[in-house]
Amino acid sequence: MKQTFTAILFLFTLWFACPAQAQHSYDLVVYGGTSGGVAAAIQISRMGKSVILIEPSNHLGGLTTGGLGATDIGNKKVIGGISKEFYQNIKAYYDNPETWKYEDRAAYLSRPDQTRSVEGEDAMWTFEPSVAMKVYEKMLADEDIKVVIGKRLNRESGVKSKNNKITSITMESGETYTGKMFMDATYEGDLMAASDVSYTTGREANSQYGETLNGVQANFYNITLKGNVSRNAIHHNFVPGVDPYVVKGDPSSGLLPFIIEGGPGIDGTADKGIQAYCYRMTLTNEPENRVPFEKPANYNELEFELLFRNYEAANGPIEKMYHYGDPLVPWINTPMPNKKTDTNNQKGFSTDFIGQNFDYPEASYADREAFSQKQLEYQQGLMWSLAYHPRIPKKVREVVSQWGMPKDEFTDRNGWTPQLYVREARRMVSDYVVTQADCEGLVPQVEDGVGMGSYGMDSHMVQRYVDHNGYVQNEGNFEARGLSAYPISYRSIVPKKGEKENLLVPVCISATHVAFGSARMEPVFMVLGQSAATAASLAIDHQVAVQDLDYNLLVEILLKDNQILDYEK
Repeated sequence: MKQTFTAILFLFTLWFACPAQAQHSYDLVVYGGTSGGVAAAIQISRMGKSVILIEPSNHLGGLTTGGLGATDIGNKKVIGGISKEFYQNIKAYYDNPETWKYEDRAAYLSRPDQTRSVEGEDAMWTFEPSVAMKVYEKMLADEDIKVVIGKRLNRESGVKSKNNKITSITMESGETYTGKMFMDATYEGDLMAASDVSYTTGREANSQYGETLNGVQANFYNITLKGNVSRNAIHHNFVPGVDPYVVKGDPSSGLLPFIIEGGPGIDGTADKGIQAYCYRMTLTNEPENRVPFEKPANYNELEFELLFRNYEAANGPIEKMYHYGDPLVPWINTPMPNKKTDTNNQKGFSTDFIGQNFDYPEASYADREAFSQKQLEYQQGLMWSLAYHPRIPKKVREVVSQWGMPKDEFTDRNGWTPQLYVREARRMVSDYVVTQADCEGLVPQVEDGVGMGSYGMDSHMVQRYVDHNGYVQNEGNFEARGLSAYPISYRSIVPKKGEKENLLVPVCISATHVAFGSARMEPVFMVLGQSAATAASLAIDHQVAVQDLDYNLLVEILLKDNQILDYEK
């Protein structure tokens, strides 16, 4: 399987070794090889249309192959189509006993700290990154899809349009691709933005869409939403009394790194803040497969002073610092097969690089690369500090030092994923904006659904500041449950009527900061990618703008292809 896909990529390399000015034409040009882009390419190929899948980086599959193996599911019953097929293929892979090198399958599935994958289900929701890549490679190789890796859109002048339709896109390296339909499946929304489609970044004010969880969320409180409790700023914060200044108690010494000057802003007001990013880490404690954490060359101890002070400020045993998660370490270490993990941010000072990513959505490629490198070095320094720094409590060091990067994942990067977790960047603003009310069922249910969201409304921290007591706090987190599932409108994945007529956007969908925090899950991106590709094919067949496509035609195909568009408990 691996050899077959490698051979295909080699042929693509030869194919693109033609003059830079050459043009290549397709029914659908998909820009962005995320999970949504992969699903879209597979779907339109199955519908008999020509398609090219262009991934601007050297990593295909987005977060699904980039370390997010602990699938954020929400409601498994509303994941259908190609998305469900992917997870079924994951299960089929792990049903083979030979794939279990470092642990027993039955023992893994029965672990009490592993609840996503359940024996007897027809799909598996936890997996190693390399396995996700193998599954995607096989699914793509089974279709007639041109795959191009490492080609970035010329964001300044690379999008050409005529009569309100995109006619071609050109890469920085000169290749031009023409198409009848185009799709932006990137996490950043670069093609969408370069096409002059309406979009936004940051947090809306609560007043703009009648929400309660948007804008600044600095105050500590619980509120009840449709019978469910929302926790604002309670989780993932510092213990009381952590001093923010370089010299404790001396404001004149300056703030420690990554703390903003001034307050966080007024609760509920808009700003340009976005959820913090991280790298989802794949770790292992299997000695045969473990590479110990390494201290980065440009390690800056001051960047981790808040981490040290957070432990030192503990009032009593460090095991009682937090009432959730592992009592000793600031992470969520979800078990994956073969003694690996999907490791994510948790508590006050962790893998999230809080407040440092506000410019990322609109940044140049060079500036994004610089940020990604800084994020990587930050996390490498964090892990080394937790494992070996003498100011970290011995109990913590003894736990963390048992872990390390796996030798058999991301082998060209010493076990570190190349895929930055861009939780939120640009968001389209179309004729239907998904809001908190959709997630909670407080508005009439849309009648043009093309997939369903079901994860809780969730935002990681946005910024770090000094509170009125003179101590450091994080701001921006909320965690709220809504409906068991809610439909996502077709209008939220296509531009406003009157804007680009042949563009679909299944990842940077039209949603507020709050609602995007629910919809932004990998299974949902696959669902929406498939639905968008179906719409693209039908719009070609019927020679209509994507905004004018008859929904009755679309829903007929979606249901035939096992998409889930409605749910009742």
